[in-house]
Amino acid sequence: GAITFISAADRAMAPKLSGDTLYGTKFDFAGNKIAVVNVWASWCSPCRAEAPTLVALANKYTEVAFIGILTRDNPANAEAFERRFKIPYPTVIDDSILIGFKSSLPANAIPTTVILDKSGRVAARISGAVTVASLSELIEKVSAE
Repeated sequence: GAITFISAADRAMAPKLSGDTLYGTKFDFAGNKIAVVNVWASWCSPCRAEAPTLVALANKYTEVAFIGILTRDNPANAEAFERRFKIPYPTVIDDSILIGFKSSLPANAIPTTVILDKSGRVAARISGAVTVASLSELIEKVSAE
């Protein structure tokens, strides 16, 4: 995917990440840690291709919050996707969260993955499928700040 990185001085705040999850529970991201926010849909081929990478990195970087945002999808299909790939992190089903990224790095296609710094500001975006190298590098770069 295409990578965009924003210097710390130029970052905008991310929207509040909260809402109902795919499984009907409430989710509210408390912040104060790096977060990887992945916008996806079960019908999206690149989303299926990147799912094992996201799962592996979520299991590797346990100090980083991984959060999914489901967009334009059927919840039953999305649940099957999560079971198939054993997604270990919550997925919020609220497209209105995406509007909150319009002043920083909006999800211009899916999949889109946004990295938030510890202050809750948008630090980077990968438009398209993530790779182990691309996402690991961004997590490490933001963690080192």
